[in-house]
Amino acid sequence: MTVYAKVIGTGGYLPEAIKTNEDISKTVDTSDEWIFERTGIKKRHIAADDETASSMAEIAAKQAIEAAAIDANDIDLIIVSTGTPDNVYPSTACLLQHRLGNKKAVAFDIQAACSGSVFSLDIATQYIKSGAAKTVLIVGAEICSRIVDWTDRGTCILFGDGAAAMLLQASEEAGVLSTHIHSDGGFEELLKCPNPQAASDKTAEQGYISMKGNEVFKVAVNTLGKIVDETLTANNLDKSAIDWLVPHQANSRIIAATAKKLKMSMEQVVLTLEEQGNTSSASVLLAFNTAVRDGRIQRGQVVLLEAFGAGFTWGSALIKY
Repeated sequence: MTVYAKVIGTGGYLPEAIKTNEDISKTVDTSDEWIFERTGIKKRHIAADDETASSMAEIAAKQAIEAAAIDANDIDLIIVSTGTPDNVYPSTACLLQHRLGNKKAVAFDIQAACSGSVFSLDIATQYIKSGAAKTVLIVGAEICSRIVDWTDRGTCILFGDGAAAMLLQASEEAGVLSTHIHSDGGFEELLKCPNPQAASDKTAEQGYISMKGNEVFKVAVNTLGKIVDETLTANNLDKSAIDWLVPHQANSRIIAATAKKLKMSMEQVVLTLEEQGNTSSASVLLAFNTAVRDGRIQRGQVVLLEAFGAGFTWGSALIKY
């Protein structure tokens, strides 16, 4: 009997406060038109001072648990992907486990930057297929606004805050058809966020995101094109078999290039970045949750998730929802 990881529930959370392109243009030399033309972003949500990755993760996770109609104690494994954890340790996943009142799950964080949700989905799938776990909660939770230099026009326009969750459970019905993840650590200087606490010289670098946008763009487009081919080949599928593309919400031009590779119209692409910006590891799950809850993604449809992030890391997941 083939065991699949089946998606049984999703959830999402966006902070109440919003920072628009017009707001940013008051503090750096830019404009709404300039930002939107180059990124596709109009606004992004900003966490309140008392919000943390774990508090946002809790809201998203509880939505997923409610949607799946299970008890929090049914969860065997909790994986949180975040680049902005509450603490260096304990993990945000352990804090989330406590918030949910779960006493039995194994809980840990992973860090794969913007690819985090896809990496988490891959790990969850392997646990379920091996029989090591039956029900797995994955969460992407990010407070990017706290690691953005709001005087750097190249990065402050891109990022927003949010959290999203997905529950997966062992099933005989087709679910996650395949996952594909990759890393190449040779591109550190193109996209990074230093940890000033780990530096011997505490004045050397601040803990802000830095990015060489044009170089990142070129690698991302090329890499995501290749992983589309890899995913289709692994499943012996034609491009026409894909009902929905749910991409990492980083840049509208990168997304359009991936859709073109699949010969898909933009009507088949789930886009949230105009209203949310780049929420890093939360973005793919936020977009998936949005399309499930508004009725676009229906049971039985085939969905391709893909992401690219610092590391570089990149990955895809093909799901029969």
